[in-house]
Amino acid sequence: MIYCHGCGKEIHETAKSCPHCGAVVKINACTKSRIVAALLAFFLGGLGIHKFYLNRNLQGLLYLVFCWTCIPSFIAFIEFIIYLCTSDEKFAEKYSS
Repeated sequence: MIYCHGCGKEIHETAKSCPHCGAVVKINACTKSRIVAALLAFFLGGLGIHKFYLNRNLQGLLYLVFCWTCIPSFIAFIEFIIYLCTSDEKFAEKYSS
Protein backbone atom coordinates (compact mmCIF):
# COMPACT_ATOMS: atom_id res chain seq x y z
CA MET A 1 0.00 0.00 0.00
CA ILE A 2 1.09 3.55 -0.73
CA TYR A 3 -0.28 6.96 0.17
CA CYS A 4 -1.92 9.41 -2.21
CA HIS A 5 0.05 12.60 -2.81
CA GLY A 6 -3.19 14.57 -3.09
CA CYS A 7 -5.27 13.56 -0.08
CA GLY A 8 -2.89 11.34 1.91
CA LYS A 9 -5.22 8.35 2.04
CA GLU A 10 -3.88 4.84 1.67
CA ILE A 11 -4.33 3.33 -1.79
CA HIS A 12 -3.19 0.16 -3.54
CA GLU A 13 0.29 0.36 -5.06
CA THR A 14 -0.93 -0.60 -8.55
CA ALA A 15 -3.61 2.12 -8.69
CA LYS A 16 -3.16 4.68 -11.44
CA SER A 17 -5.29 7.28 -9.67
CA CYS A 18 -6.64 7.81 -6.17
CA PRO A 19 -10.24 6.54 -5.80
CA HIS A 20 -10.87 9.15 -3.08
CA CYS A 21 -9.71 12.40 -4.70
CA GLY A 22 -8.90 11.36 -8.28
CA ALA A 23 -5.29 12.51 -8.15
CA VAL A 24 -2.97 10.74 -10.55
CA VAL A 25 -0.54 8.52 -8.67
CA LYS A 26 3.04 9.41 -9.44
CA ILE A 27 5.25 6.43 -10.14
CA ASN A 28 8.63 6.62 -8.44
CA ALA A 29 10.52 8.44 -11.13
CA CYS A 30 13.94 6.98 -11.61
CA THR A 31 16.50 9.70 -12.10
CA LYS A 32 18.81 7.23 -13.82
CA SER A 33 18.52 6.69 -17.55
CA ARG A 34 18.62 3.11 -18.79
CA ILE A 35 20.20 4.27 -22.07
CA VAL A 36 23.03 6.00 -20.22
CA ALA A 37 23.48 2.90 -18.06
CA ALA A 38 23.57 0.72 -21.19
CA LEU A 39 26.15 2.94 -22.89
CA LEU A 40 28.31 3.00 -19.77
CA ALA A 41 28.06 -0.79 -19.54
CA PHE A 42 29.12 -1.14 -23.17
CA PHE A 43 32.03 1.29 -23.18
CA LEU A 44 33.25 1.29 -19.56
CA GLY A 45 31.58 -1.81 -18.17
CA GLY A 46 34.83 -3.64 -17.52
CA LEU A 47 35.61 -1.02 -14.89
CA GLY A 48 32.11 -1.08 -13.39
CA ILE A 49 31.31 2.54 -14.15
CA HIS A 50 27.69 1.64 -14.93
CA LYS A 51 27.35 0.11 -11.47
CA PHE A 52 28.58 3.31 -9.84
CA TYR A 53 26.11 5.26 -12.00
CA LEU A 54 23.28 3.05 -10.72
CA ASN A 55 24.39 3.51 -7.08
CA ARG A 56 25.54 -0.11 -6.81
CA ASN A 57 28.90 0.91 -5.35
CA LEU A 58 29.89 -2.46 -3.90
CA GLN A 59 29.30 -4.16 -7.24
CA GLY A 60 31.23 -1.39 -8.96
CA LEU A 61 34.12 -1.93 -6.60
CA LEU A 62 34.10 -5.66 -7.36
CA TYR A 63 34.23 -4.87 -11.07
CA LEU A 64 37.24 -2.63 -10.45
CA VAL A 65 39.05 -5.23 -8.36
CA PHE A 66 38.57 -7.96 -10.96
CA CYS A 67 38.87 -5.84 -14.12
CA TRP A 68 42.23 -7.42 -14.93
CA THR A 69 40.51 -10.81 -15.47
CA CYS A 70 38.21 -9.46 -18.23
CA ILE A 71 35.29 -11.28 -16.58
CA PRO A 72 33.58 -7.98 -15.66
CA SER A 73 33.75 -6.98 -19.33
CA PHE A 74 31.78 -10.07 -20.38
CA ILE A 75 29.23 -9.55 -17.61
CA ALA A 76 28.91 -5.86 -18.51
CA PHE A 77 28.20 -6.76 -22.13
CA ILE A 78 25.38 -9.04 -21.00
CA GLU A 79 24.08 -6.25 -18.75
CA PHE A 80 24.26 -3.88 -21.72
CA ILE A 81 21.86 -6.14 -23.62
CA ILE A 82 19.61 -6.53 -20.57
CA TYR A 83 19.42 -2.75 -20.07
CA LEU A 84 18.44 -2.25 -23.71
CA CYS A 85 15.74 -4.95 -23.55
CA THR A 86 14.25 -3.81 -20.23
CA SER A 87 11.27 -1.47 -20.25
CA ASP A 88 11.60 1.95 -18.63
CA GLU A 89 9.07 0.98 -15.95
CA LYS A 90 10.93 -2.17 -14.90
CA PHE A 91 14.24 -0.31 -14.97
CA ALA A 92 12.83 2.45 -12.76
CA GLU A 93 11.34 -0.14 -10.42
CA LYS A 94 14.66 -1.90 -10.00
CA TYR A 95 17.04 1.06 -9.86
CA SER A 96 15.03 3.85 -8.24
CA SER A 97 16.82 5.00 -5.12
